[in-house]
Amino acid sequence: MNRKIAIGCDHAGFPYRESIISLLKSKGVAVLDFGTDSPDSVDYPDFAHPVAEAVEAGDVQMGIVLCGSGNGVAMTVNKHQGVRAAICWNEELAGLARQHNDANVLSIPVRFVTETLALALVEAFLDTEFEGGRHARRVEKIRIDK
Repeated sequence: MNRKIAIGCDHAGFPYRESIISLLKSKGVAVLDFGTDSPDSVDYPDFAHPVAEAVEAGDVQMGIVLCGSGNGVAMTVNKHQGVRAAICWNEELAGLARQHNDANVLSIPVRFVTETLALALVEAFLDTEFEGGRHARRVEKIRIDK
């Protein structure tokens, strides 16, 4: 399957953005880049919402969002139905987010992980499949239809 992944970050996430995009492209992943394009202060929802909208619409299979703590961007994208974002700061969490929770957005807390670890988080997230089974029942219960 040809993967396409959306990425978005604020100024805190900007330093890791290019290396993550390079990693994705080296793996043959198409990237839909929503910025930001500089370290100048910006508001994270302006870059997180477009990632979530792309995931929700099915334009991409997954998303990656970055900010200082990972919290702001995760809270923003998780407001969207069909988005399951997980804040991960080690490879085990990134793998489990995919394996058990079918997470489709990885939230990286840039101020708490090295760039090398951030790249490893992306690899773990990409390389882990959803286990399904009993986890599928639980994931189905996350969505709230109004």
